[in-house]
Amino acid sequence: MSAVLYLEPVGGISGDMFLAAMLDLGVDARALEDGLRTLGLEGWGFEVSRAVRQSISGVHLGVVVSSEVPHVHRGLVEILARIDASALPSRAKAQARAVFELIGRAEAKIHDVPLESVHFHEVGAVDSIVDVCGAALALELLGQPEVFSAPPPLGSGMVETMHGRIPVPAPATLEILRDLPARFEGQGELTTPTGAAILRALSRPGPPPPLRLQRTGYGLGHRELADRPNVLRATLGTPVEAADVEVWELAVTLDDATPQLIGYLVETLLVHGALDAWVGPVTLKKSRPGHVLSVLVAAGERERVVRRLLAESPTLGVRAWPVQRTVLDRSHVEVETSHGRIRVKVGTLDGETLNAAPEYEDVRARAEATGVPFKQVWAEALAAYARRR
Repeated sequence: MSAVLYLEPVGGISGDMFLAAMLDLGVDARALEDGLRTLGLEGWGFEVSRAVRQSISGVHLGVVVSSEVPHVHRGLVEILARIDASALPSRAKAQARAVFELIGRAEAKIHDVPLESVHFHEVGAVDSIVDVCGAALALELLGQPEVFSAPPPLGSGMVETMHGRIPVPAPATLEILRDLPARFEGQGELTTPTGAAILRALSRPGPPPPLRLQRTGYGLGHRELADRPNVLRATLGTPVEAADVEVWELAVTLDDATPQLIGYLVETLLVHGALDAWVGPVTLKKSRPGHVLSVLVAAGERERVVRRLLAESPTLGVRAWPVQRTVLDRSHVEVETSHGRIRVKVGTLDGETLNAAPEYEDVRARAEATGVPFKQVWAEALAAYARRR
């Protein structure tokens, strides 16, 4: 991934909100308009302005269509043919087709008609075709970043359409977002079928990887909302390379591993690249007892340890997130006790000693060799270190 785009539909998403956010990110409006002119649609233009929604400044965009242009109900086949005949880049064509095909399949299912018989109403109008093809072209002008998206709010209530009065979220919106995360909240129509199809076809759900942020754009909706800013936030960044993240924490949840296997996993992971590993008990779904096995790894060892976790444990997936550590400088000193010499590990910060602990293996060896309790050898080693200081 050379670049990542993260979409947050704070106030929902529609085609014009997406285009507005892209313009606020820096996409050139003239280049966008020139590319869209090759669709052969007449009598339209962009109306771009800056505005504020609940103290957040962003771009408001409208696709203005001349009153002389008739409202035509175009079919899916006609729209796809127009896209194919345009001068849009090939990837932008494929993405625009994917969005319209998503909407077409949803409409066909809802109205129980064959896909080739679907005729779009609102989505077949000039402004909606410009919105969808503009979304695909905008991503091309951004360099085709990989797109991630947060769950959209769907809204509630009723809305007037060419089909008549329908509930919000619209049936097409629900069908398009089937199996994807969404939020049933907010007043009015917050996520339109076009916005839902853009999310589904052009992004993947979930948070992005760790990013080095570059810039953020805000696309504004038409209405002021009482409970949230009516904005779509789009953040562009570059992925943080694994080498830039010092340490990763990995975790797997196990409900079908024996104690023997869990003990083996901890030991073998420490031998094969883990900085640390630990196990904690948890209660899982269906009140089933289980364990969380957590592992700390250096960035360079992450993939190797993940592969070993997947190969050695019964888990079907590994969670991972970057973590930050503050690490003391470490050194060893040897102290003399009545049971023999023992190394003490010393931790310092800016030259100040903050921690000291006898090495476990040294204490164990001296205790076993002399028959003296482990805790006594440990205490004597600490006392010898204190005297030495």
